[in-house]
This record gives sequence, structure tokens and C-alpha cells, in this order.
Amino acid sequence: MSEVVKKFMYLNRKAPYGTIYAWEALEVILISAAFDQDVCVLFIDDGVYQLTRGHDPKGIGMKNFSPTYRTLGDYEVKRVFVDRDSLEARGLTQEDLVEIAWEDFETEEEIDNIVEVVDAARVSALMNEADAIFSF
Repeated sequence: MSEVVKKFMYLNRKAPYGTIYAWEALEVILISAAFDQDVCVLFIDDGVYQLTRGHDPKGIGMKNFSPTYRTLGDYEVKRVFVDRDSLEARGLTQEDLVEIAWEDFETEEEIDNIVEVVDAARVSALMNEADAIFSF
């Protein structure tokens, strides 16, 4: 029996703190990747804040889980996208975002930063490629 790999897109729309959505999305992404599914992550709307540098949620009594995003490459997540319009609407640029590295241990190919800022046309294309879209 051949193994079926599905293309899962995780659409992260919510701010990182104040609700459980961002943390739950990250957990589901890591679980899917651990089961060798083709995982694509898109940060859009207030979800772009999930990838910004310098989180410090102590004042609201929440754990800072943002360093976990940098482990996505370790789970073979190679496709991480951020919506350009959402960044610009919030006065952010790619320089405000964390970098996520990826390394293929078999070929030793390395990519310093797999986070890619994309336009609306690319967002649409990515959604059309997905077998399933999970919105958080």
C-alpha cells in the first residue's frame, strides 16, 4: 500500500496572544509535519504578528511560545509564507520577522530563511494547491 501525502495549508489569521488559536495552530502544524504530510503555513491578517521578533507576553500571563516557530524547519516544514498586504497594513516588513532555517540532512542543502513574503496572487495560488486548508 502506498502512502498518501496530503497538501495541508495552515492559515494563521489571529494575533499570537489573547486566544489559544496561534498556539493550537502551531501544535497541529508540528503534528502534521511529524506524520510526513506536505505542510504549508501562511500568516495573514493579524497572524503576521505570530512571526514578529521580540515577543514578551509576561505582562498578560502567557508563555512565550514564539521560539517554537524557529523549529519548523527541523520538522521538515519548508513552506512558510507571509501575506505582504497584511504586513504593510500593520506597518511591518520582512525585517520585523523571525528567520526560520531549514536543512536537508541527506543532501546537506541549507536555507537560512524559509519565510517568504508573498503577494495576493501567490496567496491564491497556494490555496488552490492545497488539498485541505485549516484556518486558525
